[in-house]
Amino acid sequence: MNLKIFDSFMQPLVSVICLCHNHERFLEEAIDSVLGQTYLNIEIIVVDDASTDGSKALLKDICVKNNLPFIDIAENIGNCAAFNKGFSVAKGKYVIDFAMDDVMMPERIEKQVGFFETLGEEVGVVFSNAQLIDEKGKILGMHYKVDAKEKVIEDVPEGEVYATVLGRYFISPPTMMMRRKVLEDLGGYDETLAYEDFDFWVRSARSYEYAFQPEILTKIRRVKASLSSQYYKPGDGQLMSTYRVCLKAAELNRSEREEEALIKRLRYEARHAMLTGNHKEAALFFDLLKKQEGMNLGAIIVSKLNNIGFSLKRLRRFYLRLRWGKKSS
Repeated sequence: MNLKIFDSFMQPLVSVICLCHNHERFLEEAIDSVLGQTYLNIEIIVVDDASTDGSKALLKDICVKNNLPFIDIAENIGNCAAFNKGFSVAKGKYVIDFAMDDVMMPERIEKQVGFFETLGEEVGVVFSNAQLIDEKGKILGMHYKVDAKEKVIEDVPEGEVYATVLGRYFISPPTMMMRRKVLEDLGGYDETLAYEDFDFWVRSARSYEYAFQPEILTKIRRVKASLSSQYYKPGDGQLMSTYRVCLKAAELNRSEREEEALIKRLRYEARHAMLTGNHKEAALFFDLLKKQEGMNLGAIIVSKLNNIGFSLKRLRRFYLRLRWGKKSS
């Protein structure tokens, strides 16, 4: 028996849950990057969430050729529920939520497992740096700033990060590897939400530590029609999901620092909801901000403008053009 194959069965099993929704253009590169991992003890679970392009047929062919389990969802149920369907059959000690428009570096899983195995049970998630690419694969930059030798040159929080993830975004979700027990403790992703990462960070970081691996282990594709690009669009469900996560955080908080982090988040979300014409959602954020005693003068003024339906969309567009030199909807 090949010694490398024998050794692989002595290593922890890693479940890679590959999620697809209309990713036909990127599927082959994505799945090849998983199949081409230097780490051998991998369980690949492919889930298609009711794709309407040619993804489904292509995935079925790929799964038959590579003897991979394929979960075919007939009606679109969203990323959270689709992931949970994959996780329900997963057996790995570690789990990766892999969107099939991204690309793994060949040694990603080997390096992440090696890192995870040096850490204590208190660490539930490891994450890394990432290369950002466009739809054609052109490099746009890095998630964290690096020097000429690709060494991270900014301070990345790790350890007990609950207050930090509550106050600001800094983790790149596609780079994460999660301990299975974390997901079991949480009951998987919250299927009532429109997106998973903020809720997962808040709930998991309350009980588990995070560890940062500074290497570039994933290529993250920036696609114009992606979920994140729709954030703050009028009527978008992600804003309401963020509000509901903030409600959870208000119950989970234990310290003054955590309360300050939540207030910072609420001010930010309320302001941007109002600036983008999401007055109903802005009002909810302001109401929660009042309960947290975080209404400063600026918040009071913006809240009153929001209550009368005053639109600041033009001001926001002007600001974005001034800062970034481009138009914004």
